[in-house]
Amino acid sequence: MKTIRVLLVDDEEELVVTLAERLGLRGIEADWVTNCEAALETVKHKHFHVAVLDIKLPRMSGLTLKRKIESLAPDMKFIFMTGHGSKEDFEEGTAEAGDSYYLLKPVDIESLADKIREIV
Repeated sequence: MKTIRVLLVDDEEELVVTLAERLGLRGIEADWVTNCEAALETVKHKHFHVAVLDIKLPRMSGLTLKRKIESLAPDMKFIFMTGHGSKEDFEEGTAEAGDSYYLLKPVDIESLADKIREIV
């Protein structure tokens, strides 16, 4: 089985570091960044199968970031996560990702790993 490569983008550094470590223990190679600019730069230089994006990021929403990443890596898949569970955010997120690829924080690591494997 091929190694799955994931980019985690969230402004909560402790969260993405922990998620990356825990995904690594499950055989999923995860890089992480804490802002949109770093995400775009990373995607220019590395191949990822999936990006896991926080919806609420400083200076750019996760949905806007998704569109920019798609222009650089059209085959990349996306999973969204948020700690802000407003109805509007949920509707906008699921319109982009589908109900099953929109996760609420705190994210269950097993659910996230399952979603990543499923989408790849």
